[in-house]
Amino acid sequence: MKSSLLWIKDYVPDLDVTAREYADAMTLSGTKVEEYQELDEGLDKVVVGRVLSVDRHPDADKLVVCQVDVGEDHPIQIVTGAPNVQADTLVPVVLDGGSVAGGHDGKGRVPGGIMIKAGKLRGVESNGMICSIEELGSSRDVFPDAPEYGIYIFDKDTDAKPGDDAIEVLGLHDTVVEYEITSNRVDCYSILGIAREAAATFDKQFSLPAVTPTGNDENASDYIAVEVEDEKLCRRFVARVVKDVKVGPSPEWMKERLRAMGIRPINNLVDITNFVMLEYGQPMHAYDLDHIADHKIVVKTAHDGDVFVTLDGQERELFDDSLMICDGQKPVGLAGIMGGENSMITDDVKDMLLEAACFDGTNVRLTSHKVGLRTDASTMFEKGLDPQNAKAAMERACSLIEEFGAGTVVGGEVDIYPEPVESRTIVFEPDAINTLLGLDLAEDDMLAIFTKLDLLYNPATKEVIVPSFRQDLKETADLAEEVARFYGYDKIPTTLPSGQSMMGGLPFESLVSETLMDAAVSCGYSQGYMYSFESPKAYDLLGIPENDSLRDAVVISNPLGEDYSIMRTQTVNGMLSSLSTNYNRRIPKAKLFELGNVYLPHQVPITELPDEKMTLTIGSYNAGDFYHLKGDVECILSQIGMNDEFEYKAISSVPYMHPGKCAKVFYHKQEIAMIGEVHPTVLDRYGIGKRAYLAVIDLSVVTGMAKFEPKFKPLAKFPATLRDLSLVVPDEVTAGEIAFIIKKAAGRTLETCELFDLYQGDQIEAGFKSMAYTLSFRAPDRTLQDEEVSRCIDKILKKLGDKGITLREA
Repeated sequence: MKSSLLWIKDYVPDLDVTAREYADAMTLSGTKVEEYQELDEGLDKVVVGRVLSVDRHPDADKLVVCQVDVGEDHPIQIVTGAPNVQADTLVPVVLDGGSVAGGHDGKGRVPGGIMIKAGKLRGVESNGMICSIEELGSSRDVFPDAPEYGIYIFDKDTDAKPGDDAIEVLGLHDTVVEYEITSNRVDCYSILGIAREAAATFDKQFSLPAVTPTGNDENASDYIAVEVEDEKLCRRFVARVVKDVKVGPSPEWMKERLRAMGIRPINNLVDITNFVMLEYGQPMHAYDLDHIADHKIVVKTAHDGDVFVTLDGQERELFDDSLMICDGQKPVGLAGIMGGENSMITDDVKDMLLEAACFDGTNVRLTSHKVGLRTDASTMFEKGLDPQNAKAAMERACSLIEEFGAGTVVGGEVDIYPEPVESRTIVFEPDAINTLLGLDLAEDDMLAIFTKLDLLYNPATKEVIVPSFRQDLKETADLAEEVARFYGYDKIPTTLPSGQSMMGGLPFESLVSETLMDAAVSCGYSQGYMYSFESPKAYDLLGIPENDSLRDAVVISNPLGEDYSIMRTQTVNGMLSSLSTNYNRRIPKAKLFELGNVYLPHQVPITELPDEKMTLTIGSYNAGDFYHLKGDVECILSQIGMNDEFEYKAISSVPYMHPGKCAKVFYHKQEIAMIGEVHPTVLDRYGIGKRAYLAVIDLSVVTGMAKFEPKFKPLAKFPATLRDLSLVVPDEVTAGEIAFIIKKAAGRTLETCELFDLYQGDQIEAGFKSMAYTLSFRAPDRTLQDEEVSRCIDKILKKLGDKGITLREA
């Protein structure tokens, strides 16, 4: 956002500060100034001169000798090579000892200046220089009457006279300030919004421009009818009619304001709409009423494939959601972006339709992107404009039209405004504001700041009434920010945080995640980052069946490519891809982990947001076997207080895992993870030439089991009793099942149960295996008797017998 400092002073007349003071103060009050440019920088002793005579140079064919009246007792002689210099014209002249700008490169002023001194050109004295518009630091973009080559010649109707300050005549004693405006401050994308901020910053009076009521005895509704089909995309549409239009030049003061903002003056009608757009932050558009079929406006969306020719002469392909301004037969404008070539204002216009509307910002942004057209108007609408502003801008434009004699404004207006915006209220809590800011500011001082910002106060309800243009003010914290900005951030004292505010730390879910990551690193794993987007081909690589629910993924509507076209429903593909990359780069071993979401839709195609489940995935190759990974998983989970026994149940239904070498992990009878060796076929597809192991831990379940309260056991005071059991076990019974039976049957006195031998061979019957366990029994309050231990052994053997497990004979 840019503004002319002179334009700001039109509404804050007592603002008497330098550009530097203005920039510093505005930045401190929250309207950050990015940079500013003084348009008269480097310009000195530049006056208006009248060319009295033009004679040929005696020794140069391309030079002429001019006698120029510069308001002094006698004319001065200047030698120039300008091809367009003529007698009896007013031109800008730099006197001896003055300076001009470094030039203009089409994008802006070139830094630096050039000193002009009296001297001789090919033997003839020259006591100054007649300037082009570029030498004054501007360009033909904003001074369209300037020639492409040659000096600038003032309009013959100008009131300037020889000796006047040429820079003032051209309106270049101004400063253009560029701001960084946050997206929630839509009101500051206008001159009035910036002026209001400036008035509050410098504690000056802010005044709105004078608007004279307009309109003859007729009624605009007799000339034009307006219908809005989609009220969500067009919140307000204001239309007025101007008869007997007279196209001509704008007054010089308006040209100066537009030029300072880098906008080229064209004619009074175009200039007024541009001027009001900048002043009020409300884009406007004018149509030739004679080109509006049936004198009717319909605001509706287009159809896919429709073609529309915009004012710039380009054909634009439209889409179903492109909002259009149509007449009774055809589209005449791309809503919020640009009008159509078929209804443009020309010099032959007689009657004009003037539009000020409030379109949906999101729709304007999407349409602008799709059709490949971005304009000043679309940039403003994208921010989300205030519907109340449309009528005020229309009244200002009509007032200027009558002031300039550009036409006769028809009385009344057509105003389609189905859901008027109501003022918001915020409860005024001065104590809460002081607490938040660390101040002890009086209530009246806060209200004085609100008054400067046009915020009203209702003492009966103790509420601040927020005008519609301040869309950013919604709660007490926002009011506190206004107080801080205009009280002065630099005046807020340094204070220590109170005890309550020091109660911080990570949320519990984040604490669990951080602890698990630290534990994984301590176990030798490196963290990897995998994409949440992936290819549908991943399911085939993993061998997932066609009817599996994992294939029901969220499809991305605008993917970067097929390889990133769906949201992942599993993390295994990403982990195996990373392991494959490491293996194929000849990394001897790899241990990786990832903490990331999977996205599980409720149904496909989706009608609501999918479930996002956080998952800890661990993968490795050449870094140990199944039992190493099992130990790592238990070690990692122990860091979040999961120190009880884990239960493992073998499974063979996971298509990408080795059957018989994969298990589900249970904790307190809840499934928390899957762990195992990757299927050899899958490894071949990923190009991994080593055995690889994976563990996938469901953090949505694990987080609820985490505890960070450590428990300590005192050292044992009484001795342990050890017993060995050598068992003959059916092949289908797992070690985990045996351990579970032993611990459940033995009761509390069983301290440990360890498998120390496993044998299958000729000495054992086919279909069976030998498994030997060491059991340790201990009581916390006494020495156990042999009889007590024997009773426990009997219970264990009885329960084992139910599974077909017997003692092995010597």
